[in-house]
Amino acid sequence: MTTILITGSTDGLGRALALRLARDRTRLLLHGRDPDKLAALAAEVEKEGAPPPEPLVADLSDLGQVARLAAEVSERTDRLDVLVSNAGIGFGEPDGRERRVGADGYELRLTVNYLAGFLLTLDLLPLLRASAPARVVNVSSLGQSPLDLDDLMFERDYDGVDAYRRSKLAQIMSATEFAARVPADEVTFTSLHPATFMPTKIVTLHGIAPVDTLEEGVAATYRLVTDPAMTGVTDRFYDRLHESPVNAQAADPGIRAELWRRSLRLVGREQVSIGSATHTDD
Repeated sequence: MTTILITGSTDGLGRALALRLARDRTRLLLHGRDPDKLAALAAEVEKEGAPPPEPLVADLSDLGQVARLAAEVSERTDRLDVLVSNAGIGFGEPDGRERRVGADGYELRLTVNYLAGFLLTLDLLPLLRASAPARVVNVSSLGQSPLDLDDLMFERDYDGVDAYRRSKLAQIMSATEFAARVPADEVTFTSLHPATFMPTKIVTLHGIAPVDTLEEGVAATYRLVTDPAMTGVTDRFYDRLHESPVNAQAADPGIRAELWRRSLRLVGREQVSIGSATHTDD
C-alpha cells in the first residue's frame, strides 16, 4: 500500500489533495498545527474509503518541532513513498506583512516555506531511500525572487511579497541540490506551481480574487505524486502540468552550493552528508 505524507494538510490544497488521495485507498500521514482540524480531516478521509490516517501535529515555524515530526513519522511507518512538502505561509495575512521570526529567530517565511521542508526532507531521506522508488514533491510558486546571501534573513528593507518569493526560490534550488546527490531511482525531487491564486486562505485573506480552481491545483499536484510516467523524473519545475523555467539565479551552482551549506548550518545538520552534488549546468 502506498504511504504518503502531506504537510499542511488541514486547509486549502493540502486538504483537497488528501481527500483526492483517500479515494485511491492510500495510507496517509497528515500534518497540521491544529489537532481538531486534523481529527476532522481524518474522519473525512476514512469516509472516502482510505485506511485510518496518522495525524501529526507540529508547528513548522519551530525547527525543533520539525525534527520531532520527522522522528514521529519514522516511528509510525516503515515506508514512505511520497513526501508532499505543501505547508507554507503567504505574503500577507494571517501571518502579517511585516518581518517576523520563528522560534529559532529566523525570518518566518524562510523558516516555514523553506527551512522546515529542507530539514524534514533531510531527516526523512533514509526512510524515503529505503522505500525506493520514492518521491518528494514541493508545492512552490511561479513567484520567485533572487536570494541575497548577505541578508538571507531579510533584515534590510523587508517586504512580505519578496520574502515569500525568496523562500520559494530557495525551495526550488534545494530540490536541484537534493536531486544532484540522490539517484533518481531512489528518490526524485520535483517542484510545482499548482495553480494561480486558488481560493485558499492565503489568497482570500489577502483580498485577492481567485483565478484558478482548487481542483486544477489538486490535479497538477496529484500528477507528480502518483503518475507512473513521473517515475525517475527529477530536478524539474512545473507550472501546473507543464515544465517551466525558474528564476535565473537557480542556474548558478555556486549560489546553490552556498545556500545548501548555510541551510545545513541553520537547521543543525552540518555533519549530514548525502553525497556530492553532481549536477552541472550546460
